[in-house]
Amino acid sequence: MTSAAPPRTTEFVDPRYRDIDAWPPATALAALLEAQLAAAAAVQAALPAIAAAAAAAAARLEAGGRLVYAGAGTSGRLAVQDAAELVPTFGWPAARLVLLPAGGAAALLHAVEGAEDDDAAAHTMVAEHALGAADVAIGVAASGNTAFTCAVLAAAAARGAVTIGIANSPGTRLLALAAHPILADTGAEPIAGSTRLKAGTAQKIVLNLLSTLLMLRLGHVYRGLMVDMVVGNAKLHARARAMLHTLTGAEDAAAAGALAAAGGNVKTAVLLLRGLDIAAARALLARHRGRLRAALGELAGG
Repeated sequence: MTSAAPPRTTEFVDPRYRDIDAWPPATALAALLEAQLAAAAAVQAALPAIAAAAAAAAARLEAGGRLVYAGAGTSGRLAVQDAAELVPTFGWPAARLVLLPAGGAAALLHAVEGAEDDDAAAHTMVAEHALGAADVAIGVAASGNTAFTCAVLAAAAARGAVTIGIANSPGTRLLALAAHPILADTGAEPIAGSTRLKAGTAQKIVLNLLSTLLMLRLGHVYRGLMVDMVVGNAKLHARARAMLHTLTGAEDAAAAGALAAAGGNVKTAVLLLRGLDIAAARALLARHRGRLRAALGELAGG
């Protein structure tokens, strides 16, 4: 008789890893790596859901909405990390990010007792930030049943926001609540309940894919380049000048001058190097909602 498949839950004790603490280090490492690769592979089935979520989110964000990230513990930290990196990488406005980690900012470094069970705090945060129909709320929970994260999505949905739920266990409350559920079914962990392992890896990949696809759809990338990045140090200034050389052929001095005139904005600098003045460059980008490809198309008469 064939034995039943183990339950697909992050809390299940997988018999394959029962004696992992007694294995030779090399064997344990190989098994842990194999589990990480399986976590990455689990995201494949979620690609259509990620694409659908990005399409719905882009429509709201195009109109000026905010991106809201919510989660507890590891999931909350991964959500906040994804959000924080959108500002320097894609120039996403910090004012259009709302971060709702269970337990507040202190929980990013230290465990806050009971925070993940505090659904009242979730409702309070949603009300304080006045989430509404223009916004997109992303909730992340490995178990899919974290009270705080589910409460954020429920409250956001009640206010008309687009809701996206990312979970690692099927048939869970978060996925049922979300207008756009994304399941990365990673199953049992090598160390039962330690969702910083497989579940965390899959969550990071899903968040990477979702937010990057959003930024692509919203025009923050052109020809594979981060043309909206914040030029905040010498390395990034050199990268921006290199982008301008790639996109326009401008030599370093001309690229640096255009970048300075554009206030560090690569897209505006490209248009300056194409012969526009600063006002015309900004107006052209505004007409095309910041999309450099479309702006250049108009400039070329396309």
